[in-house]
Amino acid sequence: MEKLYSNRRYVIIGFFLLIGLIFIIRLFYIQVIVNKYILSANNNVLRYVTQYPARGLIYDRFGKLLVYNEAAYDLMVTPHQVKNTDTLEICRLLEIDKQEFIDRMRKARIYSPYRPSIFEAQVSRETYCYLEEKMFRFPGFFVQPRTLRKYTYPIAAHSLGYISEVNPDIISKSPYYKSGDYIGISGIEKSYEEILRGKKGMKIRVVDVFNRDKGAFQDGKYDTSAYAGTDLYSSLDGELQAYGELLMTNKVGSIVAIEPSTGEILCLVSSPSYDPNLLVGRIRRKNYTNLSQDSVFDPLFNRALMAMYPPGSTFKLVDALIGQQEGVLNEKTLYSCPGGFSLGNGKMVECHPHFSPLDLKLSIELSCNTYYCKVFKSIIDKPCFTTTRQGYENWRNHVMSFGFGRKFGIDIPGELNGNIPSANYYDKYHGINRWHALTIISLAIGQGEIGITPLQLANLAALIANRGYYFIPHIIKATSIKDNLIQEFLQKKTTDIDPKYFDIVVEAMHGVTEAGTARNAKMDSIAICGKTGTAQNPHGKNHSIFIAFAPMDNPKIAISVIIENAGFGATWAAPIASLMIEKYITREVKRKEVEQAMINANLIPLR
Repeated sequence: MEKLYSNRRYVIIGFFLLIGLIFIIRLFYIQVIVNKYILSANNNVLRYVTQYPARGLIYDRFGKLLVYNEAAYDLMVTPHQVKNTDTLEICRLLEIDKQEFIDRMRKARIYSPYRPSIFEAQVSRETYCYLEEKMFRFPGFFVQPRTLRKYTYPIAAHSLGYISEVNPDIISKSPYYKSGDYIGISGIEKSYEEILRGKKGMKIRVVDVFNRDKGAFQDGKYDTSAYAGTDLYSSLDGELQAYGELLMTNKVGSIVAIEPSTGEILCLVSSPSYDPNLLVGRIRRKNYTNLSQDSVFDPLFNRALMAMYPPGSTFKLVDALIGQQEGVLNEKTLYSCPGGFSLGNGKMVECHPHFSPLDLKLSIELSCNTYYCKVFKSIIDKPCFTTTRQGYENWRNHVMSFGFGRKFGIDIPGELNGNIPSANYYDKYHGINRWHALTIISLAIGQGEIGITPLQLANLAALIANRGYYFIPHIIKATSIKDNLIQEFLQKKTTDIDPKYFDIVVEAMHGVTEAGTARNAKMDSIAICGKTGTAQNPHGKNHSIFIAFAPMDNPKIAISVIIENAGFGATWAAPIASLMIEKYITREVKRKEVEQAMINANLIPLR
């Protein structure tokens, strides 16, 4: 029996010895082999400093720098480490009062007592120098370098976009972002955020009890490097963009220019605009509030992509092409114009005085409303269709093939569909089988329910310049390693109109600037093909519209100009478009009188 108890004693002793040995081995492993527990135990003397990468730079199509980075500094705080801080001195340096200091500390503690957060973002260089000298008086605080976005020129705010601090919703959706990080909010900055932002790194620094940096922890063994973002080459012509914004001074509207052979956007002007540097740094919040509350001019609204207008007479080009495709129209088709198109019951679509009868070419040159009401009616009422609805849906399908009524998929946010009303819309509004061609005749001349964006109008000009195809408009050409970014931008999009029908329309558009409604856009050295539009506006004076491309053969630029509440398309939009074409193709403008007249014109409507 004693032997049995003796054996049990040895077993128990052995068991405890085994447990002790396990603990000794584990402690040796933790303290000697693995350092991560040392890091946790020494959080109070180690500082984890995020290394923010420089965002990628943005250039224009000729290599001119548009967006760059400038050094900035954030004052960080770890609430748990804040002890015996010289509160009065830090308040003086930051120009805040004691209550503001208390409120910020409370906010930092709510975020985390043990993790650093931003106490003061983007302090000036001068303040940073003072802080660095006195950091030993501010335990728990440290300065973290980062970069600030800057813009070389005060242009292209809507295209380039801006960055801002991430909100909780963004943080919850992406593990990459932490409180205090910045992200692209609009324009190129938003669309290409993942390319531009780079990759963050981390440095672990040792600090003493006086908050002084004593160097890297274990010679930087656990540090990770930051990788700078990728540079982008935009398709924008910075000089042309600046010129367009100058021409649109004191005007409400837009200018969109595209290179027809590639779909690259040469300029994207939305007016009124703003200096993109206003939304940088500590002044961003105040300036953003002022800009967003400007309900009169709404400078943050990107009219080039988001405004919708009736296209007016520019839409006659579309009907001219569809009419030929449907076989109800050819270049010799003659229609007379008695001053308007009769709707019966004494109503009519009025037309301005001009020569009559007209063929297809002259109908475009002189922009005859009557001619296109008759063309539209012949398309809708084509004998092969048993109902108006069938004729209309056929016409609408043709229109949609031009890129209207849908988004292109441009590479900056904010693009709208526009509107080409469906047959269901008219069934609902007028009743099934209770509408016909005359009911919707305003569509013939680009009025009624049609809504088209300036980008879509510029693309129409590019499509006609290419005689039937276009490329998706886009604003980035390549990255810094010269890769094309999106293969879809290289693919041709074709209409369902036979290319052979475009020649007469191109010839007529040339006639518009030579002897037609836009003679004031004529240039002796460049053959410009264009079309005027005067879009009716129920809220005030008509909108002035002009689309064009040049030269007539081998076109280099396609453009749309819309000036709200400015009257006839020929008066303002056409000469501005011709100046833009001259500037782009020749790189200088010789028609100084026309230029000054456009720049000095104040066309902002009284409100």
